[in-house]
Amino acid sequence: MTQTTQTWLVRIAIAAVLAGAAYLLWQTLRSDGPPEGFATGNGRIEATEIDVATKIAGRVETIEVGEGNFVTKGQVLAVMETDVLEAQFREAEAELQRATVGVETAQSQVSQREAEKTAAEASVAQREAELDAAQKRLARSEELVPKGATSVQVLDDRRAAAEGAKAAVAAAKAQVSAAEAAIGLAKSQVISARAAVAAAKATIQRIKADIDDSTLRSPRDGRVQYRVAEPGEVLAAGGTVLNIVALTDIYMTLFLPTVDAGRVKLGAEARIILDAAPQYVIPAKVSFVADVAQFTPKTVETAEERLKLMFRIKARIDPALLEKHIRDVKTGLPGVAYVRLDPDIPWPDDLQVRLPE
Repeated sequence: MTQTTQTWLVRIAIAAVLAGAAYLLWQTLRSDGPPEGFATGNGRIEATEIDVATKIAGRVETIEVGEGNFVTKGQVLAVMETDVLEAQFREAEAELQRATVGVETAQSQVSQREAEKTAAEASVAQREAELDAAQKRLARSEELVPKGATSVQVLDDRRAAAEGAKAAVAAAKAQVSAAEAAIGLAKSQVISARAAVAAAKATIQRIKADIDDSTLRSPRDGRVQYRVAEPGEVLAAGGTVLNIVALTDIYMTLFLPTVDAGRVKLGAEARIILDAAPQYVIPAKVSFVADVAQFTPKTVETAEERLKLMFRIKARIDPALLEKHIRDVKTGLPGVAYVRLDPDIPWPDDLQVRLPE
C-alpha cells in the first residue's frame, strides 16, 4: 500500500468519525426529547409554490429558463405569441382616430344647429314686427270703414294680411323649436362620439395590457421546479407554463399533540435542525396554528385519547435571513423543529442559532 493511499484512508476515516459523532449527537438530542418549556416535532422544509400561467389563450413562443434555474423577481420567464393582439391593437388605434373625428364632426353639427336657432329666433322677431304693423293697419281700417274714409275691400285685405303675419310668426317659432330639437340631437351625438373615443381608448389599454401580460415574468425570487409547457404549445387561458418555488417564503410544517399545541402562540420562537445539516440551528417563528386537529385516533371519548390529537403548526423562516442564503435554500429536506412554549425560558446551548458563514 502506497503512502498516498494510506493518507486518503486516514482522511476518510477521520471524516467518517466526525460525521458519526455529529449524527450521534443529533440523535441523542432528538432521543432525549425537548427540554422543559419546549415542544418538538418532525417536519419537512416547504415553500410557497407559484404557477406561472397565461392570462389569455395563446401559443408559447419562447421559454427562457429551465428546471432548477434560479430566477429573480421581474425576470422574463417565457413569452407568448402576440401577432393577433398587435393586429387588434392597430385596429383599436384606427377606431380611436375615427371616433375622434366623429367628436369633431358632432361638435360642428352642434355649432351649425345653434346658428340655425339664432337665425330662426331672428325670423321670429321679424315676423312679430310684421304682425304688429299688420294689426295696427287693420285697426285703423276698422275705424275708417264706418266713416266711409276707406273701402271694405281694403279692410278685408288688411285683415288677411294680419292673419298671414300671425301665421308667419307661428311658423317662425316652429323653426326655433325645430332648431332646439336639432341642437339636442347634435349634442347627444357629441356624447355618443365621446363615448366611442373612451371605448376605443379602453380597448387600446386592455389590448396593451394583454400584450404586456404575454411576457411572463417571475413574481418573486425563486427556483424553477417544473417546466410544464414547451415552445409551440397552444395553451388555454390560465394554462400553466412553469412552476416555481418562492425561496423567500420557506417554512417547516410539524405536528404537535394537544398538550403542546394548546400552549403555542403565534409568533413564538422556533429552531429548525435539518437532517442534512445537523451542525446548523436555523431560527424561525410560528406563523400558523391549526384550529382543528389534523388527524385523530378512532375514538376520543377519554382524556387520554384526546391527548393524542395532533395539530398542524408552521414554523416560518425570516425572509431577510433567506435573502442572505437564497441560492443555498432547498425544499423538501426533513428535519426537526423545536418550539419555545414559555418565552421566559432561555434557549439551551445546543439550540442556540448557528448559521453558515
